[in-house]
Amino acid sequence: MIEHMETIDEFLAHRTADVERAVREAAATEIMPRFRQLAAHEIDQKSGPHDLVTDADRKAEQYLTEVLGKLLPGSVVVGEEAVHANPATYEALQGEAPVWIVDPVDGTRQFVHGDTGFCTLVALARHGVVLASWTYAPARDQLAVAVRGRGALLDGERLLAGAPDPGRDLEVATSHPDYTTDDQKRALLGLRTEGVSPRPCGSAGLEYLAIARGELDAVAFSWEAAWDHAAGLLLVEEAGGTHLTLAGEPFRITGGNTLPFTAARDAATARRVLDLLSGGA
Repeated sequence: MIEHMETIDEFLAHRTADVERAVREAAATEIMPRFRQLAAHEIDQKSGPHDLVTDADRKAEQYLTEVLGKLLPGSVVVGEEAVHANPATYEALQGEAPVWIVDPVDGTRQFVHGDTGFCTLVALARHGVVLASWTYAPARDQLAVAVRGRGALLDGERLLAGAPDPGRDLEVATSHPDYTTDDQKRALLGLRTEGVSPRPCGSAGLEYLAIARGELDAVAFSWEAAWDHAAGLLLVEEAGGTHLTLAGEPFRITGGNTLPFTAARDAATARRVLDLLSGGA
Protein backbone atom coordinates (compact mmCIF):
# COMPACT_ATOMS: atom_id res chain seq x y z
CA MET A 1 0.00 0.00 0.00
CA ILE A 2 1.28 3.49 -0.83
CA GLU A 3 1.32 5.52 2.37
CA HIS A 4 2.44 8.98 1.28
CA MET A 5 1.34 11.39 -1.43
CA GLU A 6 5.02 12.01 -2.17
CA THR A 7 5.25 8.47 -3.51
CA ILE A 8 2.49 9.19 -6.00
CA ASP A 9 4.15 12.48 -6.89
CA GLU A 10 7.31 10.57 -7.68
CA PHE A 11 5.30 8.16 -9.81
CA LEU A 12 3.75 11.02 -11.74
CA ALA A 13 7.11 12.71 -12.15
CA HIS A 14 8.75 9.65 -13.70
CA ARG A 15 6.15 7.15 -14.93
CA THR A 16 3.47 9.03 -16.90
CA ALA A 17 5.06 7.83 -20.13
CA ASP A 18 4.55 4.25 -18.94
CA VAL A 19 0.84 4.92 -18.47
CA GLU A 20 0.68 6.52 -21.90
CA ARG A 21 2.31 3.44 -23.37
CA ALA A 22 -0.20 1.16 -21.63
CA VAL A 23 -3.15 3.18 -22.94
CA ARG A 24 -1.80 3.15 -26.48
CA GLU A 25 -1.05 -0.58 -26.34
CA ALA A 26 -4.51 -1.41 -25.00
CA ALA A 27 -6.05 0.46 -27.93
CA ALA A 28 -3.68 -1.06 -30.48
CA THR A 29 -4.17 -4.58 -29.17
CA GLU A 30 -7.82 -4.74 -28.17
CA ILE A 31 -9.73 -1.80 -29.66
CA MET A 32 -8.51 -0.81 -33.10
CA PRO A 33 -8.39 -4.38 -34.54
CA ARG A 34 -12.15 -4.51 -33.80
CA PHE A 35 -12.96 -1.03 -35.12
CA ARG A 36 -15.37 -1.39 -38.06
CA GLN A 37 -14.83 -5.16 -37.78
CA LEU A 38 -17.32 -6.05 -35.01
CA ALA A 39 -19.55 -9.07 -35.48
CA ALA A 40 -23.07 -9.06 -34.04
CA HIS A 41 -22.13 -11.50 -31.26
CA GLU A 42 -19.41 -9.07 -30.08
CA ILE A 43 -21.97 -6.36 -29.20
CA ASP A 44 -24.34 -6.45 -26.19
CA GLN A 45 -26.79 -4.08 -24.56
CA LYS A 46 -26.57 -3.18 -20.88
CA SER A 47 -29.33 -0.87 -19.61
CA GLY A 48 -30.82 -0.17 -23.03
CA PRO A 49 -30.24 0.36 -26.76
CA HIS A 50 -28.05 3.42 -26.17
CA ASP A 51 -25.93 1.65 -23.52
CA LEU A 52 -23.76 -0.77 -25.46
CA VAL A 53 -20.75 -2.91 -24.57
CA THR A 54 -18.46 -4.76 -26.94
CA ASP A 55 -15.64 -7.23 -26.75
CA ALA A 56 -13.31 -4.27 -27.28
CA ASP A 57 -14.59 -2.64 -24.06
CA ARG A 58 -14.15 -5.82 -22.05
CA LYS A 59 -10.76 -6.83 -23.43
CA ALA A 60 -9.24 -3.34 -23.23
CA GLU A 61 -10.38 -2.94 -19.63
CA GLN A 62 -8.89 -6.30 -18.70
CA TYR A 63 -5.62 -5.28 -20.34
CA LEU A 64 -5.47 -1.94 -18.54
CA THR A 65 -6.48 -3.42 -15.20
CA GLU A 66 -3.57 -5.84 -15.30
CA VAL A 67 -0.96 -3.37 -16.54
CA LEU A 68 -1.92 -0.35 -14.43
CA GLY A 69 -2.04 -2.40 -11.24
CA LYS A 70 1.51 -3.53 -11.86
CA LEU A 71 2.74 -0.02 -12.67
CA LEU A 72 1.61 1.31 -9.29
CA PRO A 73 1.72 -1.41 -6.61
CA GLY A 74 -1.00 -1.02 -4.00
CA SER A 75 -3.36 0.72 -6.41
CA VAL A 76 -6.80 -0.55 -7.40
CA VAL A 77 -8.81 -0.22 -10.60
CA VAL A 78 -12.39 0.98 -10.96
CA GLY A 79 -13.42 0.16 -14.51
CA GLU A 80 -16.80 0.65 -16.13
CA GLU A 81 -17.27 -2.97 -17.08
CA ALA A 82 -16.03 -4.32 -13.75
CA VAL A 83 -18.50 -2.08 -11.92
CA HIS A 84 -21.29 -3.24 -14.22
CA ALA A 85 -20.47 -6.83 -13.24
CA ASN A 86 -20.03 -6.00 -9.53
CA PRO A 87 -21.32 -2.57 -8.41
CA ALA A 88 -19.48 -2.88 -5.07
CA THR A 89 -16.24 -2.31 -6.99
CA TYR A 90 -17.18 1.38 -7.20
CA GLU A 91 -16.68 1.77 -3.45
CA ALA A 92 -12.90 1.78 -4.00
CA LEU A 93 -13.25 5.48 -4.88
CA GLN A 94 -13.91 6.09 -1.17
CA GLY A 95 -10.93 4.04 0.05
CA GLU A 96 -7.34 4.80 0.98
CA ALA A 97 -5.61 3.20 -2.00
CA PRO A 98 -4.80 5.13 -5.18
CA VAL A 99 -7.47 4.38 -7.77
CA TRP A 100 -7.18 4.01 -11.52
CA ILE A 101 -10.51 5.03 -13.08
CA VAL A 102 -10.91 3.40 -16.48
CA ASP A 103 -13.37 3.78 -19.32
CA PRO A 104 -11.94 1.47 -22.00
CA VAL A 105 -14.14 2.79 -24.82
CA ASP A 106 -15.90 6.04 -24.05
CA GLY A 107 -18.39 6.53 -26.86
CA THR A 108 -19.12 2.86 -27.44
CA ARG A 109 -22.16 3.75 -29.55
CA GLN A 110 -19.93 5.74 -31.92
CA PHE A 111 -17.39 2.92 -31.94
CA VAL A 112 -20.07 0.39 -32.88
CA HIS A 113 -21.30 2.63 -35.70
CA GLY A 114 -17.80 3.02 -37.13
CA ASP A 115 -17.46 6.66 -36.12
CA THR A 116 -14.04 7.89 -34.94
CA GLY A 117 -15.57 9.84 -32.03
CA PHE A 118 -14.57 7.50 -29.21
CA CYS A 119 -11.68 7.41 -26.78
CA THR A 120 -10.03 5.54 -23.93
CA LEU A 121 -10.08 7.35 -20.58
CA VAL A 122 -7.75 6.68 -17.66
CA ALA A 123 -7.47 8.78 -14.50
CA LEU A 124 -5.48 8.33 -11.30
CA ALA A 125 -7.15 9.54 -8.12
CA ARG A 126 -6.77 9.34 -4.37
CA HIS A 127 -9.16 10.47 -1.63
CA GLY A 128 -11.54 11.68 -4.33
CA VAL A 129 -8.96 13.98 -5.96
CA VAL A 130 -8.00 13.33 -9.57
CA LEU A 131 -4.22 13.60 -9.83
CA ALA A 132 -3.60 12.76 -13.48
CA SER A 133 -5.51 11.74 -16.60
CA TRP A 134 -5.02 10.33 -20.07
CA THR A 135 -7.56 10.82 -22.90
CA TYR A 136 -6.68 8.85 -26.02
CA ALA A 137 -8.66 8.92 -29.27
CA PRO A 138 -6.98 6.04 -31.14
CA ALA A 139 -8.84 6.41 -34.43
CA ARG A 140 -7.65 10.04 -34.53
CA ASP A 141 -4.27 9.35 -32.92
CA GLN A 142 -4.77 12.12 -30.37
CA LEU A 143 -3.54 11.86 -26.78
CA ALA A 144 -4.25 14.44 -24.08
CA VAL A 145 -2.49 14.23 -20.71
CA ALA A 146 -3.13 16.29 -17.59
CA VAL A 147 -1.30 16.25 -14.26
CA ARG A 148 -2.71 18.28 -11.39
CA GLY A 149 -0.80 21.51 -11.03
CA ARG A 150 1.30 20.88 -14.12
CA GLY A 151 -1.07 21.75 -16.95
CA ALA A 152 -2.63 19.83 -19.80
CA LEU A 153 -1.11 18.77 -23.11
CA LEU A 154 -2.50 17.46 -26.38
CA ASP A 155 0.14 15.58 -28.35
CA GLY A 156 2.77 17.53 -26.43
CA GLU A 157 1.23 20.99 -27.01
CA ARG A 158 -0.14 23.02 -24.10
CA LEU A 159 -3.94 23.25 -23.88
CA LEU A 160 -5.57 26.56 -22.97
CA ALA A 161 -9.36 26.70 -22.89
CA GLY A 162 -9.58 30.49 -23.04
CA ALA A 163 -12.94 32.26 -22.98
CA PRO A 164 -15.81 32.41 -25.47
CA ASP A 165 -15.84 35.31 -27.91
CA PRO A 166 -18.15 38.09 -26.66
CA GLY A 167 -21.48 38.23 -28.44
CA ARG A 168 -21.29 34.71 -29.86
CA ASP A 169 -23.82 32.02 -28.89
CA LEU A 170 -22.51 29.62 -26.27
CA GLU A 171 -22.06 26.12 -27.65
CA VAL A 172 -23.08 23.60 -24.98
CA ALA A 173 -23.14 19.80 -25.24
CA THR A 174 -25.85 18.20 -23.09
CA SER A 175 -26.87 14.80 -21.77
CA HIS A 176 -28.88 12.46 -23.96
CA PRO A 177 -32.58 12.67 -22.90
CA ASP A 178 -32.60 8.92 -22.21
CA TYR A 179 -30.28 9.52 -19.23
CA THR A 180 -32.18 12.35 -17.54
CA THR A 181 -34.94 12.47 -14.94
CA ASP A 182 -37.95 14.74 -15.39
CA ASP A 183 -36.37 17.35 -13.09
CA GLN A 184 -33.12 17.21 -15.04
CA LYS A 185 -34.97 17.57 -18.33
CA ARG A 186 -36.62 20.72 -16.97
CA ALA A 187 -33.24 22.08 -15.87
CA LEU A 188 -31.69 21.41 -19.27
CA LEU A 189 -34.58 23.21 -20.95
CA GLY A 190 -33.12 26.35 -19.38
CA LEU A 191 -30.40 26.19 -22.03
CA ARG A 192 -32.95 26.61 -24.80
CA THR A 193 -32.72 30.36 -24.77
CA GLU A 194 -31.31 33.20 -26.83
CA GLY A 195 -27.54 33.25 -26.88
CA VAL A 196 -27.09 29.50 -26.28
CA SER A 197 -26.80 26.68 -28.82
CA PRO A 198 -27.28 23.35 -27.03
CA ARG A 199 -26.70 20.03 -28.75
CA PRO A 200 -26.65 16.35 -27.67
CA CYS A 201 -23.24 15.18 -26.48
CA GLY A 202 -21.10 12.50 -28.04
CA SER A 203 -18.26 10.84 -26.16
CA ALA A 204 -18.00 12.68 -22.84
CA GLY A 205 -14.22 12.41 -22.88
CA LEU A 206 -13.97 14.06 -26.27
CA GLU A 207 -16.42 16.80 -25.26
CA TYR A 208 -14.17 17.64 -22.31
CA LEU A 209 -11.19 17.68 -24.66
CA ALA A 210 -13.07 20.09 -26.93
CA ILE A 211 -13.57 22.44 -23.96
CA ALA A 212 -9.88 22.22 -23.06
CA ARG A 213 -9.03 23.09 -26.70
CA GLY A 214 -11.41 26.04 -26.74
CA GLU A 215 -13.60 24.41 -29.39
CA LEU A 216 -16.67 23.91 -27.14
CA ASP A 217 -17.82 26.37 -24.50
CA ALA A 218 -19.41 24.04 -21.95
CA VAL A 219 -21.16 20.79 -21.19
CA ALA A 220 -24.25 20.19 -19.07
CA PHE A 221 -24.37 16.59 -17.86
CA SER A 222 -26.81 14.74 -15.63
CA TRP A 223 -25.00 11.55 -14.62
CA GLU A 224 -22.17 10.85 -12.17
CA ALA A 225 -20.21 7.80 -13.41
CA ALA A 226 -16.61 8.64 -12.50
CA TRP A 227 -15.12 6.87 -15.54
CA ASP A 228 -16.92 9.29 -17.85
CA HIS A 229 -15.89 12.47 -16.03
CA ALA A 230 -12.69 12.06 -13.98
CA ALA A 231 -10.17 12.30 -16.83
CA GLY A 232 -11.94 15.10 -18.67
CA LEU A 233 -12.66 17.29 -15.66
CA LEU A 234 -8.97 17.39 -14.76
CA LEU A 235 -8.14 18.13 -18.40
CA VAL A 236 -10.53 21.09 -18.33
CA GLU A 237 -9.19 22.35 -14.99
CA GLU A 238 -5.58 22.18 -16.08
CA ALA A 239 -6.44 24.00 -19.31
CA GLY A 240 -7.88 26.86 -17.24
CA GLY A 241 -11.55 25.85 -17.15
CA THR A 242 -13.78 24.94 -14.24
CA HIS A 243 -16.78 22.83 -13.21
CA LEU A 244 -19.78 23.35 -10.94
CA THR A 245 -22.84 21.34 -9.91
CA LEU A 246 -26.35 22.72 -9.57
CA ALA A 247 -25.49 23.34 -5.88
CA GLY A 248 -22.67 25.67 -6.95
CA GLU A 249 -19.96 23.25 -5.83
CA PRO A 250 -17.22 21.50 -7.83
CA PHE A 251 -18.20 18.07 -9.13
CA ARG A 252 -17.08 15.21 -6.85
CA ILE A 253 -16.03 11.95 -8.49
CA THR A 254 -17.06 10.12 -5.31
CA GLY A 255 -20.70 11.02 -5.96
CA GLY A 256 -23.48 12.79 -4.12
CA ASN A 257 -23.58 15.69 -6.59
CA THR A 258 -26.60 17.89 -7.23
CA LEU A 259 -27.31 17.40 -10.92
CA PRO A 260 -27.07 18.56 -13.64
CA PHE A 261 -23.56 19.97 -13.53
CA THR A 262 -21.45 21.96 -15.95
CA ALA A 263 -17.83 22.11 -17.03
CA ALA A 264 -16.82 25.19 -18.98
CA ARG A 265 -13.94 27.08 -20.55
CA ASP A 266 -13.93 29.72 -17.81
CA ALA A 267 -15.67 30.62 -14.55
CA ALA A 268 -17.98 33.21 -16.12
CA THR A 269 -19.29 30.69 -18.63
CA ALA A 270 -19.79 28.06 -15.92
CA ARG A 271 -21.81 30.52 -13.83
CA ARG A 272 -23.92 31.53 -16.83
CA VAL A 273 -24.73 27.90 -17.68
CA LEU A 274 -25.45 27.17 -14.03
CA ASP A 275 -27.83 30.14 -13.79
CA LEU A 276 -29.71 28.87 -16.85
CA LEU A 277 -29.90 25.36 -15.44
CA SER A 278 -31.13 26.73 -12.10
CA GLY A 279 -33.77 28.78 -13.87
CA GLY A 280 -35.04 25.73 -15.71
CA ALA A 281 -35.09 23.49 -12.62
